[in-house]
Amino acid sequence: MELAASFDSQFATLAPFVFYVVVAGIVFIETGLLVGFFLPGDSILFSAGLVAASQDNVNIVILVTAIFLAAFFGDQVGFVLGRVIGRPYLDKRKSPYILKMVSNAERFYEKSGWWAVVAARFFPWIRTFVPPIAGAAKMNYYKFLSANVLGALLWGVGITLAGFYAASVPWVKSFSYAIAAFFITASIISAFVNYRRRPQ
Repeated sequence: MELAASFDSQFATLAPFVFYVVVAGIVFIETGLLVGFFLPGDSILFSAGLVAASQDNVNIVILVTAIFLAAFFGDQVGFVLGRVIGRPYLDKRKSPYILKMVSNAERFYEKSGWWAVVAARFFPWIRTFVPPIAGAAKMNYYKFLSANVLGALLWGVGITLAGFYAASVPWVKSFSYAIAAFFITASIISAFVNYRRRPQ
């Protein structure tokens, strides 16, 4: 009995930790690695907030902190990859089209890059590609840094808290897992459909 109680106690402690890691990992991969463009970031955030509201052992402060850090460092990694790998690759290309594209990107990120980085957070797929493009376009690092902080706060923390407080509605709290599963499934299906529709 004591062994079983000890195991249950350890599992109860581990389960929220795994939840934090999984959610933060998904957010980081979607924002930091180009292979994560298909992940359902918005739905994951809102659903995580719902789950935090319905489960006493999930701490909303720890959750939003983990999400903020994952979103922030994800974009930072994307920016660095664009600057360190993407730009040297483009500089080796002598195609007039490539040169014009790089020039246009530089002008855009110089003029509107700050707002683009913030706004991109709220658009699936786009938020995955904007940071590396900003890096490749040599956007001012400190402008990118400030936009990244604000974007991670508004998007990552904001949507999670929206889900958390939405669960204050009784029926939402009662069906939080079903709602979370619906949002995530719908996002995955939508991403798959969009992927199949892409130009070949």
